[in-house]
Amino acid sequence: MTQILMPALSPTMEEGKLAKWLVKEGDEVRSGDILAEIETDKATMEFEAVDEGRIGKILVPEGTEGVKVNQPIAELIEEGAPAGPVDISSMMSSIKDAVSAEAKSAPPVPLTLALAPAGGEGKGEGVVQSAQISKDHRIFASPLARRIAMQKGLDISALHGSGPRGRIVKADVETQKPVTKPQSSAPSTSIAGIAPLPDARLFFKPDDYEEIPHDSMRKSIAKRLTSAKTLIPHFYLTVDCDIGELLASRARLNEKSAGAYKLSVNDFIVKACALALMHVPEVNASWTDTAILRHKHADIGVAVAQDFGLITPIVFHAEEKGLIAISHEVKELAERARAKKLKPSEFEGGGFAISNLGMFGIRDFTAVINPPHAAILAVGAGESRAIVRDGKIEAATLMTVTMSCDHRVIDGATGARFLQAFKTFIEEPAAMLL
Repeated sequence: MTQILMPALSPTMEEGKLAKWLVKEGDEVRSGDILAEIETDKATMEFEAVDEGRIGKILVPEGTEGVKVNQPIAELIEEGAPAGPVDISSMMSSIKDAVSAEAKSAPPVPLTLALAPAGGEGKGEGVVQSAQISKDHRIFASPLARRIAMQKGLDISALHGSGPRGRIVKADVETQKPVTKPQSSAPSTSIAGIAPLPDARLFFKPDDYEEIPHDSMRKSIAKRLTSAKTLIPHFYLTVDCDIGELLASRARLNEKSAGAYKLSVNDFIVKACALALMHVPEVNASWTDTAILRHKHADIGVAVAQDFGLITPIVFHAEEKGLIAISHEVKELAERARAKKLKPSEFEGGGFAISNLGMFGIRDFTAVINPPHAAILAVGAGESRAIVRDGKIEAATLMTVTMSCDHRVIDGATGARFLQAFKTFIEEPAAMLL
């Protein structure tokens, strides 16, 4: 019998929701068959079988949230095993009897422990200090015991098991005190000297609010953005762009499309950012502790608002695509993003991002950088404003954009050069053809 484990469907996935089982107990499955739908913080994905056999028991019912990666969710019975329902209790009883019989005839395993006394000798409490175990000895421990030992920081190989054949069980680990780990020299994700915020419930009466539990996406957003805003040194650059010529060009192109396409201002922004990244490649980069990764293509994430959070699908190689191709791709990605049908490869990675709130009438704002990006462009609404041109006050349609920059990667002058290039493309769309 083989355990089917909760899969890690993306590099950042720690837990997920088992949205739906597509098989039932007793079903025959083969490699490649779809077993279930798994809902991550960003998308709902299909989970395929790796081995062949028959579903013995489903351990996690569909609809369960917060299922940890590598947690057993079902059992697979290999081909050739007897048909019919599996009696787990009888199976475990038989195994236990067999192990007990073997343990009686097996020679004792040499094990020496030195425990630091906690309040007196002979109480069996304290931190494991040293242990000598036979080199070829295999450590037998239940999964629960291993998990508790890991949480307490204990060396599982240094514990004496009270179960059959010296197996380490839950009770053996619970009697041990947690190990106090020395502080690491690695940078902490918390801010030293700042106490955690108090729970908001302390300030309100229970009848005055409705409590809405966090879903997996909201937890992920909170964790990632808190980390990004805390650990990434942000700075901001703002510029106003005259989009009068862009709006005129867009209107002419849409009028001649005969319904084949409908370009948006955001499509021009994506293309302008892609070309600006090619002109100022220092911005098209990601930070690592050992090097800066300079990207060869403009892979641009476009923020899409959803009822349950925010996701940033990526337009890959945007510098190579025309406005029509970008328009179709952004619309298709946005539709699948709202349906939670994107693959991780479609929203993870990239080197730059755009967040556009212009359609909501927002004039200007700043956005939080989404790692591994080194910058994000916050785009406001185009609006009619008074400007001075050739000594005369005129009305112009201006759009304010603010770029958030990772100062570890981008210097102020570098960011300014990028915005100059972006402004050139936005204000003179024909320049995108050069």
